[in-house]
Amino acid sequence: MISEREPEGEPSAAFAAAEPDDESGGHRSQVRRSRNAGMPLDPASLVWNRDERRLRALWRILAAIVLLAASFVGFGLLVAPSLGAVRVALVGFLGTAVADVAIVTVAQAAVGTLFVLVVLLAGLLLDRRRLSDFGFRFDRDWWVDFGFGLALGAALMTLVFAAELALGWVRVTGTLRAASGAFLPGFVSALALFLFVGVYEELFARGYLLTNVAEGLDGFGPIGRRGAVAVALLLSSAVFGVLHANNPNATALSTFNISLAGVFLALGYVLTGELSIPIGLHITWNFFQGAVYGFPVSGLAPFATVVAVEQRGPDLVTGGEFGPEAGFIGAAAIALGSLAIVGWVRWRYGAVRIDPEVTVPDLRRRG
Repeated sequence: MISEREPEGEPSAAFAAAEPDDESGGHRSQVRRSRNAGMPLDPASLVWNRDERRLRALWRILAAIVLLAASFVGFGLLVAPSLGAVRVALVGFLGTAVADVAIVTVAQAAVGTLFVLVVLLAGLLLDRRRLSDFGFRFDRDWWVDFGFGLALGAALMTLVFAAELALGWVRVTGTLRAASGAFLPGFVSALALFLFVGVYEELFARGYLLTNVAEGLDGFGPIGRRGAVAVALLLSSAVFGVLHANNPNATALSTFNISLAGVFLALGYVLTGELSIPIGLHITWNFFQGAVYGFPVSGLAPFATVVAVEQRGPDLVTGGEFGPEAGFIGAAAIALGSLAIVGWVRWRYGAVRIDPEVTVPDLRRRG
C-alpha cells in the first residue's frame, strides 16, 4: 500500500498528497513545508506525481470524465441505432410490450457494463490501481457486509412504506402491476436496472471520485487525512445530488436529499474501505422503493411493482412524484440508516474510524 506523497524536495501542488494524518503527521508536514520553502516550483509537479508515476488526482478525475464522455458518445453513435433494428425483430416474436421491456433491459445492461468497464479502465491506466483498491476485495467480510447492505436498504424502504400506510399518506390500489405489458418482464427489467445502477453509481461516486479526491487532498496544507476524507465525502455527495437534479419532478429539496443520500451511501465505504455496504444498500433501496412498494425512484415511475399505490400525503413529507427521497420521510430513513451502518461497523470491527484504504492507494507496478 502506497500513500500518495510527493518525493522529498517537491513542493505541494494542486490535489497533491502528503504524510498521513497521524499523531506526528502534522509535524512532518510542517517540517517538509519548511524544507521546501524558497525552492523553485517545478511546473510538472502540478500535473505529474513522479514518486507514484501517475497524474495528480485532479487530472486523473478530469481524464476519467473525458474517457467516460467519449465512450458514451461512441456508444450513442455506434450501438444505440442498432437497438431499434433489434426491437423490430423482437416485436414479431414477443409482441410490442415484451419487446420494449427486453430492449430497455438490454440497453441498461449495455450502458451499465460500459460504465463499469470504462471506470475500471481509467483506474487501471490512469490511477494504476488494483481491483481491490476500488473497494472490491471480495473476501468473506465483503460478502457479509454486502448482505447487510441489502437487508438495510430493504428494511428502510419497508419502514417508509409502513409509516406512510399507517398515516394514510399512501393507499394500495392493486398488486403485480406493470406500466405496460405483463408484470414479470417489467419486474425483471427493474431488477436488472437497479443491479447495474447500484454497482456503477457506487463505483464512480464512491470508489473513484471520493477516493481520488481524498487521496489528492490528504495532507495538503492543514487539511490532514480526516479533513481530506470529509471534503471528498461532501464533494462527491454534492456531485451525486447534482447528477439527479434534472430527473423528472426534481426539486431543490430532492437534490439536497439525494446529496444527503450520497453521504449515507459513502459512510459504509469510508468506515470499511469497501463498496460492499454501499452497493447492497443502493440496490435494495431503489428496488424496494420502486419495484416492490410502487414509489417513484428519483422521479422515475417503476416499470412494474408488487404493490401499486396512490400517494396522498403532503409532498414535503412524502416526496410526491419524485419519491420518498425528496421528502422528510426519506431524510429520516437516511438518518436512521446512517446510525445502523455505524452500529454495524462497530459491532463487526470493534471500532468506528476512517479506513486507511480510502486515502492510501494500492498501486500496481511500483518501480
